[in-house]
Amino acid sequence: MILSPEAMYTVEKRAFASGAKPEALMDEAGGLMTEVVRQFCKRPGTCLAFFGKGHNGGDALVVGRHLTQMGWKVVLIPAFPETDWAPLTTLKHRQAGLCETWSGAELERWRPTPGEPLIVLDGLLGIGATGNLKKPILSQCRYINKLRACTSAQVFALDVPTGLNGSTGEAQPDTIIADVTLTVGFAKSGLLADGAERWVGRLALLPLEALTTQVDEIAPLEIATPATLAPVWKRRTADMHKGDCGRVTLVAGARGTIGAAALAARGALRAGAGLVTLCVPESIYALAATMVPAECMVLPVRDLREALALRADALGIGPGLGVEHPESTLEVIGAFRGPAVIDADALNVLAAGRMDALLRCAGPRLCTPHPGEMARMDPAGIGLARRVCVERATLRWPVTLLLKGARTLVGTQGRALTYNTTGNPGMASGGMGDVLTGVCAALLAQGLGCHEAAVLGAWLCGRAAEALVTEGSRSQESLLASDVADALGTAFNALRERGH
Repeated sequence: MILSPEAMYTVEKRAFASGAKPEALMDEAGGLMTEVVRQFCKRPGTCLAFFGKGHNGGDALVVGRHLTQMGWKVVLIPAFPETDWAPLTTLKHRQAGLCETWSGAELERWRPTPGEPLIVLDGLLGIGATGNLKKPILSQCRYINKLRACTSAQVFALDVPTGLNGSTGEAQPDTIIADVTLTVGFAKSGLLADGAERWVGRLALLPLEALTTQVDEIAPLEIATPATLAPVWKRRTADMHKGDCGRVTLVAGARGTIGAAALAARGALRAGAGLVTLCVPESIYALAATMVPAECMVLPVRDLREALALRADALGIGPGLGVEHPESTLEVIGAFRGPAVIDADALNVLAAGRMDALLRCAGPRLCTPHPGEMARMDPAGIGLARRVCVERATLRWPVTLLLKGARTLVGTQGRALTYNTTGNPGMASGGMGDVLTGVCAALLAQGLGCHEAAVLGAWLCGRAAEALVTEGSRSQESLLASDVADALGTAFNALRERGH
């Protein structure tokens, strides 16, 4: 669920009235925040904990205490003199144990140890802060951003990046640029505003039972988390065989774009499909057969409609397909009786004046456009908020729509819109959407509905990308779509471990 800061304060008041204690909530939140830090930083290093005078600062102090116990060197950097601190913040500072407090006025004189992992905790201002940043907060924000720009430091914002409006997502000059934002209880509305991801980075939701039990209404907006996704994805039984794991047919590829088809096949196989058949034009069959994984069957076709004769539990159509055969593409989209993923050139065929074909499909459909494809599908929606674009599309066409982007959004009429939170800027490269098509098709073939397959598929691909960078085998610059497909196993394991 997504709440405004004002609604969050109401929830907290209800929790306190029901017997919850502020210190206990702070300690629990700090413990969960520490878990997320460990998820993204596998070995101890140096932590600079910037903290303000309120309870947001207290959270940073709790995290700092936990990290020292795990072998981190933690430096506490207060924004205000101790006489200004809230009583609970003062208490948590006294409990900080082995943490060092840096009280020097010139932050530039402090330097991290070369070669060590370096993280920064932004505990300067909480969700209720609005207006322009002022000293001394302003100078610390500038220092944090400079440090991030000039080093490998990862910045963890506690609840909200300092300078970002928790309600609207509006960012003040010098707003802290976070790599990960750890939001407690519920996601705040400003964190999911269009454009806010530049400052929010990866969003990690940390539910606290004392808070979540105070809200019982149905949420119009949801956040995908392992807690919500793990029950959807069941463990395999010991007697399963490949026929039980779903048959996927992929219709993809053309001259010059065989790689897109190969990536979709790779994604479907790595997402657990029992059998994958790739249908390609005869002209590229010989090359395609050498490019796809050995476990994928490749079928040359003269007409795309030949794919309809195959036994399949789910279909994926579009990656690298081209738009030279619109009529056969439309017939495959409409006539396949099972669930299907429509992506890339299949969407472009629809967008060329044929969107009404989605009204006559024989089975459930999942459309996975990137923003450019979305603009072609619904030109009247250009310039509208992403959430509005998804709502417009799902009201107009009976499909699930996955709108790709730094904060992928999934919508189905009658269902809560769901935001994905995983991923990193390394996914801004070609082929990621092709892998996602294969992953979603595999999940559909294994029995998930379109909405669930879209949400889980986006989460898994993003989590795989995160794991590759966190473990150091890839950087954001070197990350490839094929890497993400091959790391899906790590993402499935993380889902079962209920990480963040």
